Amino acid sequence: MKRRHLLQNFAALAGAGALPALADNSRIVLGQSAPFSGPARGLGEQFKDGAMLLFDQVNQRGGVNGRRIELQSLDDGYEPERCAANTKRLIEQGVNALFGYVGTPTTLAAVPLLTAAKLPLIAPFTGAEALRTPFNRYLFHIRASYNDEAAEIVKQIVSVGVKRVAVFFQNDSYGQAGLAAVTAALKQHQLAPVSQGTVERNSEDVAAALNAMMAAQPECIVQIAAYKSCAAFIRGARKMGFLGNFYNVSFVGAQALAAELGKDARGVIVSQVVPFPFSGLTPVAGEYIQRSKAANKDLSYTGMEGYIAAKTMVEGLRRAGNNLTGDNIVSGLEALTELNLGGFYINFSSLRHTGSRYVDMTILTEDGKVRR
Repeated sequence: MKRRHLLQNFAALAGAGALPALADNSRIVLGQSAPFSGPARGLGEQFKDGAMLLFDQVNQRGGVNGRRIELQSLDDGYEPERCAANTKRLIEQGVNALFGYVGTPTTLAAVPLLTAAKLPLIAPFTGAEALRTPFNRYLFHIRASYNDEAAEIVKQIVSVGVKRVAVFFQNDSYGQAGLAAVTAALKQHQLAPVSQGTVERNSEDVAAALNAMMAAQPECIVQIAAYKSCAAFIRGARKMGFLGNFYNVSFVGAQALAAELGKDARGVIVSQVVPFPFSGLTPVAGEYIQRSKAANKDLSYTGMEGYIAAKTMVEGLRRAGNNLTGDNIVSGLEALTELNLGGFYINFSSLRHTGSRYVDMTILTEDGKVRR
């Protein structure tokens, strides 16, 4: 009876064009939903490229506990509904874990599904507090939170005597998370945003936000949106004569924003949550640079984050053993206390699933470079 039902389910999935990735002893299958099309595709592509540099090397050396790692990546276009559908499909296909989702609204749409399936998601590319509080046993964060990034940004702003701060944010859960983080950080210095403006996800229509925000005469602007929206706003503000600084959190993708802006990138400040990836200042950066050059891949902060996420994933899998249930992978990751990945530290436990609070500040140049 069980065999007949299994064959029936297999046939149904085959008819729908979604053959199951049945677990076996020769491979470990990770599932990813991320933008590989649309305005945010650069983030998904760079994160995956960075991760594959590490996974490919591990596979060349025999895999993890003798099993090769496969990353099945599905495109969600940075849209929550598509991400939820992708997650359902990946769960039905029998992936061992989820990895490297990109974005707050998309990841939030996946959480109820993966939690019900008791399937861990490792290294979502988002710092939203809504994914960290309340604690979820099946979510593991590599990066610092937007609260951490906002605190560092505001610290830099107030250190130069600036008080009139405006916030431009995406009209969704990502933007709201960033706005809340910036507002809380400003409150610590007895300040509040002088004006706010929004943009819809995957949109460059920023005219209304520009008019509303410039009327308040801000001295600087903090942006919480995807890179194309931020670039459109920066270009528009400069045309209106705004001379103040722009600050962005890491999700914007420093290289993607610099490429989109061209010469207008000069002076734009971006907080970062992984080490500088353009020189071997840390051992992990040296590894990433060497493997990127060998694979003919461009260097980027997002690629570096994907590489670090993959290193963390591999270490968790090694400790999980050969029986890769969701709970065993969770236990393997929770065993990563004070893990040194080469100058970047991950510290998980059974009560702490945020591995790092590292934040650094960088500035973009008009020739497309990122400087510390």
